[in-house]
Amino acid sequence: MSIDLTGKVAIVTGAGRGLGLAYASELAAKGASVVVNDADGDAAVAAAKLVGGVAEVASVGTAEAAEKLVYRAVSEFGRLDIMVTNAGILRDRVLWKMTDDEFDEVVTTHLRGTFTCGRAAVALLREQGEGGRLILVGSPAGQRGNFGQTNYAAAKAGIAALARTWSMECARAAITVNAVIPVAATAMTATIPAFAPHIESGEPFPEWLRKGEGFGTPADAAGLVAFLASEDAAAVTGQCIGIGGDRLSIWSHPAEIAAAYRDGGWTADAIAGIWSAGLGRFVQSVGIPGPVQ
Repeated sequence: MSIDLTGKVAIVTGAGRGLGLAYASELAAKGASVVVNDADGDAAVAAAKLVGGVAEVASVGTAEAAEKLVYRAVSEFGRLDIMVTNAGILRDRVLWKMTDDEFDEVVTTHLRGTFTCGRAAVALLREQGEGGRLILVGSPAGQRGNFGQTNYAAAKAGIAALARTWSMECARAAITVNAVIPVAATAMTATIPAFAPHIESGEPFPEWLRKGEGFGTPADAAGLVAFLASEDAAAVTGQCIGIGGDRLSIWSHPAEIAAAYRDGGWTADAIAGIWSAGLGRFVQSVGIPGPVQ
């Protein structure tokens, strides 16, 4: 079986380097025509040349930027089939030191950028009437939280919620919506002490990283995007799917895992009385587990 995206048109945001470039390259290799977006003009042009696509320089977040991307796809290739919302930035800082601007910049790029690009894409896809694919890029930080990443984790958690919600809203139009949860060697992960030496060495990653941590190169994460863009994934929607190194995984949706009942409802004292022996036994861990060699 070979994935074939010939005749399909894709937009990949934040595709000048790293994961976005890997996604754009894989989609192009499978036959898709690609609009390469990045806020860095030089990176966008170089990436577009590499994948045989066209560059559209813009900082995602505004409706105008999203509509500009969709218009470019239509003007260059006549249609749109796939929107990959990958663009992102980091402004890491602990809660009590994070500024309003640092919070807003990250949420604007990740969450609002996903919203505006998704909205613009769906408007055209519904008009075309032939279905389509929205592939949103999340993060383990959005699934579990991560120290120092209030803004990033909140935005990525919001993106997972968008995938679930949009999958319901877009189902009748045969538009699937999924979130990819990648773990790969990029500028965003190069600062993690356990990963940094392996990224900097240029050597193949050891098995404990590729299998144990599900950590690999950007190219390792690209196959999932091509799969989700294909007809083989026509029935896959509303999912958060992890990819990295040698590991492919599916993340659970938030769900109640235990419940207790009391006639007349719960007072504070009643909750305190049963907590340790009751629901307190099911409290969940937080944070991304540290690497174990």
